[in-house]
Amino acid sequence: MNYSLRTSFAKHALILFVLILLTTIFGLAVTQTGAWESCASWSDCVLNTPFGYLKLAHFALVGVSMLMMLLVWRKAAREQREHRWLLPLTTVTGSLFFGQALIGAIEVERLYPAHLVILHKLTTVSLWASLLALVWMAGSLQNETTNIPNFSWKQRVKDYVILTKPWIVVLLLLTTYGGLVAGAKAWPSAGLTFWTLFAGMLAAAGSGTLNQYIDRELDKNMQRTSKRPLADGRLTPAEGLAFGLLLCLSSYYFMAGFVNLLAALLSLAGIFYYVFFYSVWLKKKTIQNIVIGGGAGAIPPMVGWAAATGHLGLAAWILFAIVFMWTPPHFWALAIVRKKDYENAGVPMLPVVHGEMETRKQILRYTIELIAVTLLLPLFNLAGVIYLIASLILGGLLLYAAWRVWKVGGNKVAWTMYRWSSYYLAFIFLALMLDAAL
Repeated sequence: MNYSLRTSFAKHALILFVLILLTTIFGLAVTQTGAWESCASWSDCVLNTPFGYLKLAHFALVGVSMLMMLLVWRKAAREQREHRWLLPLTTVTGSLFFGQALIGAIEVERLYPAHLVILHKLTTVSLWASLLALVWMAGSLQNETTNIPNFSWKQRVKDYVILTKPWIVVLLLLTTYGGLVAGAKAWPSAGLTFWTLFAGMLAAAGSGTLNQYIDRELDKNMQRTSKRPLADGRLTPAEGLAFGLLLCLSSYYFMAGFVNLLAALLSLAGIFYYVFFYSVWLKKKTIQNIVIGGGAGAIPPMVGWAAATGHLGLAAWILFAIVFMWTPPHFWALAIVRKKDYENAGVPMLPVVHGEMETRKQILRYTIELIAVTLLLPLFNLAGVIYLIASLILGGLLLYAAWRVWKVGGNKVAWTMYRWSSYYLAFIFLALMLDAAL
């Protein structure tokens, strides 16, 4: 390796590499000798044998490595925010390092369940690959960074929140909780609720952040999105990518560690669906971008159901179908209002390609199909009277809004449809929760 120690960041990265290597060696020694039995924790070690000291040394190395990881992370955030890959790579390394520690602690407490053992091993391999790449890339730096900008931390916190698309996150969490309550057929425990929604929030926020990273150049051409932090240059691309990766990786470790494997895999599938399938490929390729891409937003209620039950039943798939069918009329209404934006950005949304009249017809058609799908739950005896009445009333109101879009037209009516469809989804999932719990 052609490694240079010209910069302090490179030196810190190399020290981190050595510390994690020593931690790994001592960890293997602890496992092979059975020294782990000598210490329940760092403050409760039996030191009358060499094994106790071996385990205590491992604890100490873990602690020092964690502090060094945080220091390198901080240096990357301060000094390498303009570098295309160093900050994201440092973030991935840190996420894997702390994720490995989290899963390691949980698997011991739960007597080594198979999926956590496999995840721990995969994380170890990924961590070393990421760490080696970080050391090599840090060594390629030619000059020390001396110009560290002064930040308005209030504005930066606000910008990072904007990256997550917070209102979309709230709506996705509501559908997640709806699936959780419906699956449990009762109000779930506080612990299960917290970890499912917390991990779900990280997944949704991370997906939204990565979407803005991918669309940062496209967003510059749209009035609605031109002032987003990455499009406006208030945050660098490296900061956006690093933040999105941190949220997405953290979400998987929390979901796998504190909920269950199926919920974690579904959440991960939702991230890949939205980031790669929709944002990278579908959005700019086809007028069916919203129709097919709607599957990403339809996964959260399945995550909630899987968190409560550990499996997927017919009701979970119907919940998926409800959100899937809701997505096109909701976003096509917005597309009518923002047609010029999508034209300027070159995004082939339905009103841009086939005109407003065709879009209005499709909104009405999909709304009728959505209402039919919502009635499948009571039809198959998977929901009760509260949900049935609510779905009929809410469906009637949404159908009226869609009919006005088709019959009257215009941006004002389309905007009303867009806003009301958001309330519709929230209220129908609230009705589902009340029906399931009461």
